Amino acid sequence: MEVASLPAALELVAGGGAGLSPEKRAVLGASLLLLQRDYRFERVWFWGCIQGVRGAYYIAEGLGPDRAAPRSRLYSLNCVEWSFLPPATEEMVAQAEQLKGRFQGDPSFEYEHIEINAEDAERLFEDGKEPTIKEEARLVATIEQIDRAVGIIPRGAFLKTPLGSVHENRNFEGLSLMEAKKLSSYFHFTEPFNLKNKTLLEKADLDPSTDFLDSLEHDIPQGSWTVQLEKGDTVVVLRSLLWLGLMFYHVPMTKQYGYIYFGTGEKNFDLPFML
Repeated sequence: MEVASLPAALELVAGGGAGLSPEKRAVLGASLLLLQRDYRFERVWFWGCIQGVRGAYYIAEGLGPDRAAPRSRLYSLNCVEWSFLPPATEEMVAQAEQLKGRFQGDPSFEYEHIEINAEDAERLFEDGKEPTIKEEARLVATIEQIDRAVGIIPRGAFLKTPLGSVHENRNFEGLSLMEAKKLSSYFHFTEPFNLKNKTLLEKADLDPSTDFLDSLEHDIPQGSWTVQLEKGDTVVVLRSLLWLGLMFYHVPMTKQYGYIYFGTGEKNFDLPFML
């Protein structure tokens, strides 16, 4: 969610029981604006917080003109001093998926006993080292996994140009209340997968400028999202049951929307047995 709307947005998702103290909100509001100025980002989003055993990671994302381009990710332990995270790689994600349990809250902490490919294993064996992964790498991979799986936007909020770049739709005035209650009105803000498998007949009714992403209605497993009306039916809140702690809000007929994560960074593998 954007820095300018952070206080109001946190109030809208407060029904989930997560949030920030008034002190943290004040510090974040000031430090993120300085972050945007110093690194010349076009926009800065507060992504959320991953709670560790000994501390918490506060995550921010810096965006450029093309909203579909890779985002710059930063983390802080105190909401004041920010450090860049390296870009996520498929190897990082694969290694992080093997790790179980809570984050420690220390970026330099090393996890051992992970499985790696044969070439890396042979090289480490020759050096007399054991395969490890730092918590910073796990943090990067977890943020990437969450963004891919449950980072969402309302339909029509972004437009894809004929050149392939993605920009905010200035004419977007929000979804109607009826549309806002449907999962088909929300898209995953990541590279589409299901869209590529659709037939030409299925694509005939789609607008290529707005329907260029995968909608939530076909997510697997079915039932991994809850849709609720809150604040006297003035706010629609979506919560992910796959990544517990991910909340998305949208105020119908307005441009107010965003998602935020407050959790432990652990995927809910028990979801198929809960449905």
